Order: sequence, then structure tokens, then C-alpha cells
Amino acid sequence: MAPVTHKPLLATVLGQRQERPPIWIMRQAGRYLPEYRQTRAQTGGFLELCYTPELAVEVTLQPLRRFDLDAAILFSDILVIPDALGQSVRFATGEGPLLEPLDEKGIDSLDRNRAMSHLAPVFETLRRLRAALPAEKTLIGFCGAPWTVATYMLGGRGSPDQWTARRFALEHPEAFDKLIDILVDTSIDYLAGQFEAGADVVQLFESWALNLDDASFARQVMEPNRRIVEGLRQRVPDAPVIGFPRGAAGNLRRFSEATGVNALGIDFATPIDFVNAHLPPELPVQGNLDPLRLVVGGEAMERQARAIIEGFANRPHIFNLGHGIVPETPIAHVERLVELVKRG
Repeated sequence: MAPVTHKPLLATVLGQRQERPPIWIMRQAGRYLPEYRQTRAQTGGFLELCYTPELAVEVTLQPLRRFDLDAAILFSDILVIPDALGQSVRFATGEGPLLEPLDEKGIDSLDRNRAMSHLAPVFETLRRLRAALPAEKTLIGFCGAPWTVATYMLGGRGSPDQWTARRFALEHPEAFDKLIDILVDTSIDYLAGQFEAGADVVQLFESWALNLDDASFARQVMEPNRRIVEGLRQRVPDAPVIGFPRGAAGNLRRFSEATGVNALGIDFATPIDFVNAHLPPELPVQGNLDPLRLVVGGEAMERQARAIIEGFANRPHIFNLGHGIVPETPIAHVERLVELVKRG
């Protein structure tokens, strides 16, 4: 494989270990930045911000102006897909996303024919980002993986145990499979469109991969992710994909082998030794600092960051948090983390 010398993060996803790990931060554009809050205040709602290319470009680029990050990630949300399919989606202050919960009849009413035209502003955002980014910065696109998106569509909101969706999948398997089929096909279209618009790599956010037994994990997590990767690569040959099955634990290797993702995001509860013992040394990994350590900062944060860098030093590694940055995070702590990762 020829070196991808001008984009260190993309090169790492493709299996090329760097002298020091490249870094980006999940939710790096967000409420911990005052400039994000100011831009957000210009819109009538969160989805309006996602669908307004001028503003979505602005918030995507804000963290790169402050920090020496190696990638920009498209500013959007995993729930633009149910919104594009015609489900009612809104974001309430202090409550997070609220959806009109689906039943079997609601699944039948979803409309794939409207989805890509509805998502056209997202593709325009990516085109503008591609033009604006320096050559060495990787542009990351993304979508939510089908099981995670389905948990919101069926439950109507986030849930600590995804009870409603888990029960629906067991009680109504045919309707559940129909929903997953819709999400797989729409996700393939959406990600292929992101690559066409300029994305270098995409990430599949399987944020709720935990709380499933082995059979459900195989059916509801691994197989839909596998189908997306396979279908995407039929449209975009060799498309680079990062999989992030948060909470997969002992299923990490199975997920990696079944889906064919290029790189694997590691949540902060997964021990470094476990990763190195169970995943092939040539498989790139991403992660996995606890976001709370970044909030607190100081020596404890720096010690753990160094342990992660050293622990993954013998394999391709992208430094990141093990979940998204939280609004309480001090900007100075992010500055120090980026400095430590880049320069020690």
C-alpha cells in the first residue's frame, strides 16, 4: 500500500502506523465551545443547524481553529435519517431527541423515496468542507448504525437499556427486520453520497451495542453493519470505514471480522490489554480516553493519555475519547490533551 503521507489520520485508518497517533475528538464541535453556542443561537432549532450548510460548515471548522486536530467530522446527527424518512424528530432543551415512537404501521409509512433529497443540505455541507479544509486534514462523514437508530425510532428517546426496541425485536421480528432493511439501504445511500461529496472516511456509530445477548448482537448489530459496509463498497470501492460498537466488549473481534471495517473505535471501559490480546496487531484502533478525565484534567488525565499512547504504540492508532466530549469540558484541558498527543 502506498503511503498516504499528507493525511495522517486517513493513513492510519488504512493501516499505516504513524510516529505519533493522529487525533480527533468525538463531538469536537459542540457546546463546550462558546463560538458553537453563539452559532447555535442563530437558528430556530438543532436540526435547522444541521441542515443549514453555511452554519454547519462554520461549527465543523470551529474546533480546528482552536486545536491542532487531524480531522474535521461533519456536523450533523445520527437522527437525520429518521427525520429524512418522515418520522417526527425534535430536540428539546434538557431532554435530548424526542421522536414519535414507531409501531408496525409506522414502519410501513416510512418513505425512502424522500430521504436523499431531504439530506441534500448535508451533502452540500460536505462539499463546502472539502473545499475549505487544508490538504492534510481528513474529512470524516458518519451515520448512526441501524440498531442504534432503531432504538430511538422505536423508543421515542434515548434509553439506558433500550428496553422498548429490544422487546419489539423479539415480539415483532418481521416488522423489526423491515425497519432494519430500510435503515441499511438508506444508510448505504447516505454514506455513498457523503463520499461523493468529499468525505475521506466514514464512521458508523453503534452507540448502543451493549445490553444485547450474543444472538441479538449478531442479528441486530453485526449483520446490519456488515451489510452497510458491503453495500457501500459496491458503490465506493475500498471505502474506508471506522466502526464504533460502544459496549461490544467481548464481541469486538467478532464485530471486526464480520463487518470488515478498516478500524475499530474502542470505548473507555475496554482495557488496553484486552484489545491487544484479542484484536490483530495490524487492525487500526481508535480511542479511548474517558471523557470525564478530560473534564477533570491534570496529572490523572495526562497519565492515562500517555498509557493509551504507549499501550497502542505497536499498532495503527488514532487517539480519541472513548465516547463524546461533554459540555462541561474546559477548553484548556482539550488544548493540553492535543499538545500531549502531538508533541508529548
